[in-house]
Amino acid sequence: MKEAIIKKTVNALNILPQDKAEEIADFAEFVLKKYEEQVLQKGIEKLQSESNSFNFLNEDEELYTVADIKQKFNSISFYRPFR
Repeated sequence: MKEAIIKKTVNALNILPQDKAEEIADFAEFVLKKYEEQVLQKGIEKLQSESNSFNFLNEDEELYTVADIKQKFNSISFYRPFR
């Protein structure tokens, strides 16, 4: 299947003028770069998800509670229109 696509593309490149063939080559490079970035991103995500680097965050105990708050603030809007 892939070989047929390659053959069809090469035939088209042989027929097209130089400037159009260069456009296709530029587009192919763009698509390849985008694909490589996706592969890299997925690899980074996999490494991060399998990593134990942030496990210490799950082990920390809660240091403060609501009872520790000395003064509670209600949601007050400090909106000032620009002049």
